[in-house]
Amino acid sequence: MTENLMDMTQVAERVAWLRSNTCLSPLDDDVLVAIATDLIPLSFQANRRLIREDTHPTDLYILKSGHLERYRTQRISMAKTTELPPGSVLHLQEILLEQPTDYTVISLDDCELWQLPADRLKQIAYEYPSLSQELSEILAEEVEELSAQLLYEQERQQELRPYLVPKVSRGVVGASRYAKRLRQSVRTAASVLPNDQGQRDPVLLFGEPGLEKDNLAALIHFGSVYKKEPMIKVNCKTLRAVDLFGRGDSRPGLLDWLGNGTLLLNNIQDLDPVLHTDILKLIKTGQYQASSQAGNAPPPAKESAAWIMMISEKSLPPFAKLAKQTIKAPPLRVRKTDIEPQINYYIQLYCRKRGLSKPQLTPEALRRLQSYDFPSNLRELDSLVQRAIEQSDCAPLLNEEVFWFASEPADRFRWNLLNTYPKLRQFLRSPWWPDRINLGFTSWFYILVVALLFLGPQTRDANLALNFFWAWWWPLILLSFPFVGRLWCAVCPFMIYGEITQTLSLWLWPRQLGPWPRQWAERWGGWILYAGFAAILLWEELWHLENTAYLSAWLLLIITAGAMICSTLFERRFWCRYLCPIGGMNGLFAKLSMTELRGQRGICSASCTTYQCYKGGPEKGEGQETGGCPVYSHPAQLVDNRNCVLCMTCLKACPHRSVEFNLRPPGIELWTTHTPINHEVALLLLLWGAVFVHRLPEIATILGVSTMVQGFGGHALATIILLFAPLPLAWLAYTFTQVIQPRLKARPLIQVSYGWLPIVLLSSLAHYLSLGLTEAGRIIPVSLASFGLASTGPVAVAHPAVIAFLQGVSLLVGAMLSILLTQRIAQQSWLKLAPLHGLTVAMTAILWQLIV
Repeated sequence: MTENLMDMTQVAERVAWLRSNTCLSPLDDDVLVAIATDLIPLSFQANRRLIREDTHPTDLYILKSGHLERYRTQRISMAKTTELPPGSVLHLQEILLEQPTDYTVISLDDCELWQLPADRLKQIAYEYPSLSQELSEILAEEVEELSAQLLYEQERQQELRPYLVPKVSRGVVGASRYAKRLRQSVRTAASVLPNDQGQRDPVLLFGEPGLEKDNLAALIHFGSVYKKEPMIKVNCKTLRAVDLFGRGDSRPGLLDWLGNGTLLLNNIQDLDPVLHTDILKLIKTGQYQASSQAGNAPPPAKESAAWIMMISEKSLPPFAKLAKQTIKAPPLRVRKTDIEPQINYYIQLYCRKRGLSKPQLTPEALRRLQSYDFPSNLRELDSLVQRAIEQSDCAPLLNEEVFWFASEPADRFRWNLLNTYPKLRQFLRSPWWPDRINLGFTSWFYILVVALLFLGPQTRDANLALNFFWAWWWPLILLSFPFVGRLWCAVCPFMIYGEITQTLSLWLWPRQLGPWPRQWAERWGGWILYAGFAAILLWEELWHLENTAYLSAWLLLIITAGAMICSTLFERRFWCRYLCPIGGMNGLFAKLSMTELRGQRGICSASCTTYQCYKGGPEKGEGQETGGCPVYSHPAQLVDNRNCVLCMTCLKACPHRSVEFNLRPPGIELWTTHTPINHEVALLLLLWGAVFVHRLPEIATILGVSTMVQGFGGHALATIILLFAPLPLAWLAYTFTQVIQPRLKARPLIQVSYGWLPIVLLSSLAHYLSLGLTEAGRIIPVSLASFGLASTGPVAVAHPAVIAFLQGVSLLVGAMLSILLTQRIAQQSWLKLAPLHGLTVAMTAILWQLIV
C-alpha cells in the first residue's frame, strides 16, 4: 500500500512537471498519467551522442535537467546548431508519423532524461483516440514555432553574414618568449567569465599593422565557452550608428542580432568621433540606444550581452581605460627566432591549399629574412612566402633570390633612360639585343680569334687577335664598367657557346637539366672563382701570356670549356653566375656603374602573378616569350649590379613595364644597402696586387733585385708576394684604425674595403692605357702582318706625354674617389680612417712611380 502510494505520488509529480515544462501540457490528465507511469529515468554523461540523424527512433526522450545540442550536418556549409533546454521532447513527431530522425543530438553536460519506448507511445495513442488530434495540434504549434525560429535564424544569419568571422585562421606560431607570452595572454582572455550582470570584460588588442590582431581576437572567442555564439567584425572607419544600434523597432541593429556573441571593433582608432560617446557607454555599461527618426521620441535604452573586443594600432587612453584585458601584439622584428617556424607554417598552408610539394628554406634565405625588419609584419611575410613559392616554380629549395621586399624605401636619385629614350627601349626589346649580335657576329668572330691565336704569328706585334685581346678588349672593358656595368656578359662568347652546347645536348639527349647547387655555390663558388683568377694572373706573368698567342687561346678555351660543361650539367648560366673568373671581376667593378637595371617593386608586388621575367613563359600582353633570367635574378630583388648581365630578358618578358634601366649616382648601394662578401673583398685586393705584378720589372729595378727575379723560381716567388701583398697591408692599416679613437668602434674591414674599388679599377686602367694608346693604334699593320702581308698602313699612336698625363689623372682620380667612398661607407671621422686613407695614398704614390 505504501509503495503504491509512493508510485502515485511520483506519477503525480511527473504529470505536474510535464504540464508546466513541456509541450505536452494541452493533453488530458489521464493521457499524461499513462505517459508518466511508463517513463524510465536515464542518466547521460556530457559530450556523448544521444541521437544519430537519419535513423528510425526507438524511444521518446524528455530532457529533465542539463542541456543538449541539436544539429543537422550540412554538406556545403557549417552545421546549424540549436541548444535544447530542460523540458525538450525528442522523437515525438518521428514516432507518431513513423519518420526517420533528421537531426543529431549530443549532450553539452551531464543530463537526466526520461525515456519512453516507441511501442508504448504508439499503444497509448491507440488506447486514447483523442491523443492523435491533440498531438497533431501540439506538433502543428511546434512546427510553427520551429518555422518562426528558423525564419529568425535565417534572417539573423543574413544580417550577420557580411561581418561574420567563421573560424580562426591560424594560431600563434613560434617558441620565443614573445610568442609564449602572447599565447598565455590569449588563453587568459579566453577564460573570462561573465559578471553578475552577464557582462564579460572588454578586450583591447593593439600593435603595429599586419600583426593579424583580428586572428588573435578570433583565437580568444573560439577558445572560450562562447565559441558556439557568432563573432562579427566591423570596420570602425566605415561604421554607422544605425548599422550597429538599429533604428527604433523598424530596423534592428547588429547588436540586436548578435545576442551573446562577440563584437570585434576593428581599427578603433579610425572610429568616427561622433560615435565615441555611444561606444564608450556600450563598453562600460553594456547599454545602447537605437537611433531615432526625426520628430520621434528617443527609444528606450537596451541591454547588450555581447562581448566587446577592440583592435587598435596604438593604445587609446579612453578605450584602454575601460578594457579590463589589454594584449599588445609584438612586432615581427623583435621575434627573429620565430621567423623560421612562421615561414614553414605559411609554406605548409600555401602548398596544402595548392596541392604543391613543400619546398625547404635555405639557410641563406633565412639569414636574409631575419636581417629584414618587416614593416608590415606577418602580412608582409605571408605575401613574401606566397610570391617566393610562385617565383621558384615548385623548386625543392627556396633560396634568398626569390624573396624580395616590396616595402623597402623607394629608390631616390634615379632617372629611367627607357622612358627618356623610347628608341633605346625598342632596341633592347628587339631580337638584335643580344641574340642576333651573339649568333650573327660574336659566335663566328670568336672562332676566328681563337683560330688566329693558334695558327697566326705568336707575338702581339704581328697577331691581330692578340692585339685585339690585350690592347683593345682589356682597356675598353675597364672603361665600360663605370658606365654600363656588366654589359660585356650579355655578349660574352664563353656563355654563347655554353648555351649552344646546352641546346645541342638537350636535342641529342633529351633530359631534365640539374638544378643549381646553390648552397654549395654560395659557399664555395666565389672562392673557386678567386682561385681561378689568381691562377690566370700567375699564368699571365710567368709564361708571358699577353705576348704568346697560343697560350692566350688556351686561356679562352679553358674558360669556354668551363661554361660548356656547366651548361651541359645545369640549367641556365650557372658558370656565369658563380664560377667564371672574368664574370667575377665584372660583377665586382659593376657595383661602381652609373647605370642599373631594376624592377619597380610596387608594380611587381601588385600586378605580377606569373614572374615570367624570372621563370620565363609564353607571351603575355606586351611581354615576349622568354626562357627567364639566365642567371636567376629577379629585377625587383636586385640590390646591386653584381648578378645582372644586362641581357634584358626581364625587360622583354615583363607585360607591366616594371623594368627600368636607370641612371643613378655611381656605386650608390655601396654606402646605402650593400652587403659585403668575403670572396669579393679577396678578389678586389688580388686585382690590386695584379697591377703591381704587371710592373714587376720596374719594381725589381728600383729594389735592385733584377737578377733575382730572372729565373723562374725567383720570378714566381716575387709574383706571388706582389699578388697577395695588398691583403696583409689592408689588414695592418685596418688594425691601426682600431687603435685611433678606440671609443669609436671601427667598421668591419670587409665593409670598408669596398672603398678601394675606384683606385683598383683606375690603376688597372692606367696600366692598360699604354697598350690601348700605342699598340691599339697599330691595328691595320698588325692585321696585315697576321696574314703574312707587309705590315704597312696608318698608325694612330698617342704621344708619350699624353699617355703619361692620362695615366696620372687616372691614378689621382682613383685615389680621390677611393678616399671619398671609404669615408662614405665607414661614416666615421677622418682621423679614425687615416690609416686606410694613408694606405690608399701610399699605394697610389708607388703606382705613380711605376706607371707614370
